[in-house]
Amino acid sequence: MNERESQRQERLRELTRRTFFKELGYGIGSLALSQILHESLFANLQSLPAQRDPLFPKPPHFAPRAKSIIYLFMAGAPSQLDLFDPKPELSKRDGESCPEELIKGERFAFIKGVPTLLASPYQFRQHGQSGQWVSELLPHFSEIVDDVAVVRSVYTEQFNHAPGQLFLNTGFQQPGRPSLGSWLTYGLGTENRDLPGFVVLISGQNNPDGGKACWSSGFLPSIHQGVEFRSQGDPVLFVSNPSGVSPEVRRETLDAIRELNRLKYEQSLDPEIQTRIAQYELAYRMQTSVPELMQIEQEPAAIHEMYGTEPGKRSFANNCLLARRLVERGVRFVQLYHRGWDHHGEAEATDLKHGLPRLCKETDQAAAALIKDLKQRGLLDETLVIWGGEFGRTPMKEGRGGSQLPGRDHHPRAYTMWMAGGGIKPGVSVGKTDDFGYTIAEDPVHVHDLHATILHLMGLDHTRLTFEHMGRHFRLTDVSGVVVNKLLR
Repeated sequence: MNERESQRQERLRELTRRTFFKELGYGIGSLALSQILHESLFANLQSLPAQRDPLFPKPPHFAPRAKSIIYLFMAGAPSQLDLFDPKPELSKRDGESCPEELIKGERFAFIKGVPTLLASPYQFRQHGQSGQWVSELLPHFSEIVDDVAVVRSVYTEQFNHAPGQLFLNTGFQQPGRPSLGSWLTYGLGTENRDLPGFVVLISGQNNPDGGKACWSSGFLPSIHQGVEFRSQGDPVLFVSNPSGVSPEVRRETLDAIRELNRLKYEQSLDPEIQTRIAQYELAYRMQTSVPELMQIEQEPAAIHEMYGTEPGKRSFANNCLLARRLVERGVRFVQLYHRGWDHHGEAEATDLKHGLPRLCKETDQAAAALIKDLKQRGLLDETLVIWGGEFGRTPMKEGRGGSQLPGRDHHPRAYTMWMAGGGIKPGVSVGKTDDFGYTIAEDPVHVHDLHATILHLMGLDHTRLTFEHMGRHFRLTDVSGVVVNKLLR
């Protein structure tokens, strides 16, 4: 008997005779409607403990290299050509018209006509024993290059921000699919019973273009969606008791709601009810665990100096320190979004000479400190750290509206990300681009390959981590993706 048939038989055994005839009585039309409105009717169920709590820890498919992930998402798309991928040929031909054969038939987000080549205004040097090339804009990153793997050949099909961010987070360019963090907590659960398995921290300018769909649970049970923690005010909205409600009254209320939900579950066997029960209980426990977690001011002065943190403010540095505190406590997936990397050059705030240095100053020290801090605590080997955006930038000047400021358009064909810890081979480079940094010349890494590799490091086979929805088994990597073995220890 295959796995799917075994799960179906287990589901049928759990249906009482009375429930079976009740469901049957609604007829075929009702079953069709339930497929649309109540898709969990004959959904795969987890083991008994996981039915009680969907975040109950689950075994991986094989021995994992990492236990948790910190994903530093640079929303807006950092320029790889000004940070990680120096191009001498581009410097030689700065200001020349872009070769026609390079862009023939190409579709850009904003470039019109024949653009000119744009050299980086920044100097690059090799650093560490690995000899990684790093821009002068990242002096702190240059100190950790021997602990990271730089991937210079990532590519995607999306060239606008919202679909690009959704694609990097969910494996699909439109809202409605589960995010990477949701898939991980669905597949593995979480070790900490008092905190969410998937936490989101935001800094920088506004929210990501992809919005909350970037950390949505999609068609997975809603307990698996990311929970946003805030730096100011209540860390989590609505987790505090309303005015006049004591902890005792809160507990009695939750007990009553839990009993009503239990009775409803016995009637309908809807797993989403179990999710609701788990969410209420988690929120109750978070009233104690979250305030203690957020007290980063209790960290030693040397830690604040290393990260550049300012307790009480909304900053990337504060969020990096919070991320370390979260994984220390067993949280499975922590994602930091830092918005503002969209450097088109239409104004000084968004060009390469003013906007890019500001963003690097806001993030470089803290990102490097996170790696150093995890390493000194013995956590780096079990924590996978990922840095990158939704796509890269063109080697040509955008010149939107006739602007003379240096700026680059969206570029999905080739860009750079880096990874560290959690089974990643340190001090290596994977992939190369052509002389202009326009196309990939060696070892292409698609977004689905990246996802397959991340899941592999967490002990999950991306082809086996699936969920049945609308009559189809969905997975994060859709129908493609291979593990990038050159990145693995």
